[in-house]
Amino acid sequence: MLLVFDIGNSNIVLGAYKGEQLLRHWRISTDRQKTGDEYGLLINNLFEHHKLNVKDIQAIIISSVVPPLVVPISKMCKRYFNIEPLIVGPGIKTGIRLKYENPREIGADRIVNAVGAYEKFGGPLIIIDFGTATTFCAIDDNGDYLGGAIAPGIGISTEALFQRAAKLPRIELVTPKSVICRNTVASMQSGIIFGFTGQVDEIVRRMKEELGKDAKVVATGGLANLIAKQSKAIDIVEPFLTLDGLYILYKRNS
Repeated sequence: MLLVFDIGNSNIVLGAYKGEQLLRHWRISTDRQKTGDEYGLLINNLFEHHKLNVKDIQAIIISSVVPPLVVPISKMCKRYFNIEPLIVGPGIKTGIRLKYENPREIGADRIVNAVGAYEKFGGPLIIIDFGTATTFCAIDDNGDYLGGAIAPGIGISTEALFQRAAKLPRIELVTPKSVICRNTVASMQSGIIFGFTGQVDEIVRRMKEELGKDAKVVATGGLANLIAKQSKAIDIVEPFLTLDGLYILYKRNS
């Protein structure tokens, strides 16, 4: 069994693979204060709850955009599973060329998404990841990573609106029935959902002008389905793209 970790700023997503099959996946809150022991016990509990045996774990791969958590979780892997994890970073074989001014600046999650999407769909591609930030990545016909765009994420933008505007409440992110709304909550939902949909469609339109009109648009991340239902630009939603990319990277480096 292969255990994969995608450590993001808001959530850690884990997946357990048996061969090419994703057996289980979990999403837990990212907590920089947690120790390796706490994460170890949490993973043991998740496996036990789903009747999986941690002794079946034979390898672990980690992708992280939160540097302070890499060391404690790596130590946890050694202590609880007796496994030295593979870390996505400089020196790892990706199979794609990074045409970025400084490749070390690219978030590990963006590289993993690029690997997974190109393996599944070929190129050219535009990959949108709805995470703490909303990232747009461009991949050409040859699988070369060209770069992209980074925008504030939907969650943190919504939270900022609640925190900085005294009379605006914290809201549930659901699509309202119309754009013109007659109450504050629905009005906020309208501005957020349709506003971010417009952002996605416009950035994709401009990227296609540079990349090619035939570029396939793949979305992933926690809020991908919500925006994809309204967007005219998104072709495919792949909720487990990052986990699949980690699986592919492990195979290329094992």
